[in-house]
Amino acid sequence: MSTLAVGLMYGGATFAAMFSGMPIAFALGAVAVVFMFVFMPGASLDTVSQNVYEELASITLLSIPLFILKGAAIGKSRAGQDLYSAIHAWLYRVPGGLGIANVFACAMFAAMAGSSPATCSAIGSAGIPEMRKRGYPGGFAAGIIAAGGTLGILLPPSITMILYAVAAEQSLGRLFLAGIGPGLLLVVLFAGYAVLRYRQETTRARAAFAGGGARSELLSEETFTFRQRVSALPRVLPFVILLTGVMAALYGGFATPSETAGLGAVMAIALIAVIYGVWKPRDLEPILTATLRESTMLMLIIGMSLLYSYVMSYLQISQAAAQFIVSLHLSPWLLLAAILLLVVVLGFFLPPVSIILMTAPIILPPLRAAGFDLVWFGIVMTIVMEMGLIHPPVGLNIFVIRNIAPDIPLKDVMWGTLPFVGLMAAAVVVLCFLPGIATGVPNVLMGAPTR
Repeated sequence: MSTLAVGLMYGGATFAAMFSGMPIAFALGAVAVVFMFVFMPGASLDTVSQNVYEELASITLLSIPLFILKGAAIGKSRAGQDLYSAIHAWLYRVPGGLGIANVFACAMFAAMAGSSPATCSAIGSAGIPEMRKRGYPGGFAAGIIAAGGTLGILLPPSITMILYAVAAEQSLGRLFLAGIGPGLLLVVLFAGYAVLRYRQETTRARAAFAGGGARSELLSEETFTFRQRVSALPRVLPFVILLTGVMAALYGGFATPSETAGLGAVMAIALIAVIYGVWKPRDLEPILTATLRESTMLMLIIGMSLLYSYVMSYLQISQAAAQFIVSLHLSPWLLLAAILLLVVVLGFFLPPVSIILMTAPIILPPLRAAGFDLVWFGIVMTIVMEMGLIHPPVGLNIFVIRNIAPDIPLKDVMWGTLPFVGLMAAAVVVLCFLPGIATGVPNVLMGAPTR
């Protein structure tokens, strides 16, 4: 049987398994095992557990459960609410300052937790009620939080970046640094949109009030005394120190990524114990349970995805697909556009973890041959996958928002996120014309990469 026929069967079986409702890890593992049984030597089935173990036995992947523990420790405390409240107290005079405060809070929390759902839940549970109480439309408020939450897979430390570093065999430290510039670019774009949309909403509210309508809460003025603003800082400062300390340990050469993850986890648990009194076994149980559940789920997906990629490689599917793409002799930018379109389509159905591990063997060789910097591409691909977290039909962050704000209609949530999808697409275009936004920081701090 030809490689093309096997590849079509492999892809068809994969989609059939996923659309059957089977969990992603089991779907990928089941397809891989069936094709091993049919197309590979019988003895290969005896090595399934060994292959999965060897793929997971990576010192880089060891950092994932530790970063998850760090994020769970912060996410299960009141750190998100305190962070949001402190930023809001300092930005309340800025038009749309409440929306900007939520964007900034999402960015800072994402940098501490490294998880998009955790960021949405922690900041949204406080931010969405506050925005709605002050007259923000439900879709607008939901869009700000859903989009801000996506920064969790771009700003370091990012679990998605760790997986890409493993799949693309790139420096994790360089990838983390490369995410800072684009992350700040998205923060600026999101905050700018929040200001413009706020001005539009207040203009409508004034016109409605002048026409005899009810006075909107958007027209109410809120004030904070200097004492109140200063008093909000002490609870936030320790977490800023945590973020700074983790980044300094990693980029200062004092610790490896895994050691940094362990340091961050221990510091996070120590901080919530000191600041919020979370130290008793019953207080720590939800944190440890959430860490164990998420780590087990994620590592199972990673293990099955790597087994899936191994079978794909053994059957020459990934190599043949890569060679076919190269044989089309597409211009580099057309090749990039086609690959990013593929990522967008996959984002309709799959989480970033699966997209990276399933597509890396196929798309990275042609991109490398076309002369693209794989660190830069990792950032661009991450932003495109961020779009998948907030665009229908399966945007994960949309359903997180639905859980924390069930009174906002799903239609309003989806329409509220679409402008932010457009801003992310604009950021991708900017990075194509100005790649130094991503590559500048790692090149300055770590030197230009050797070719």
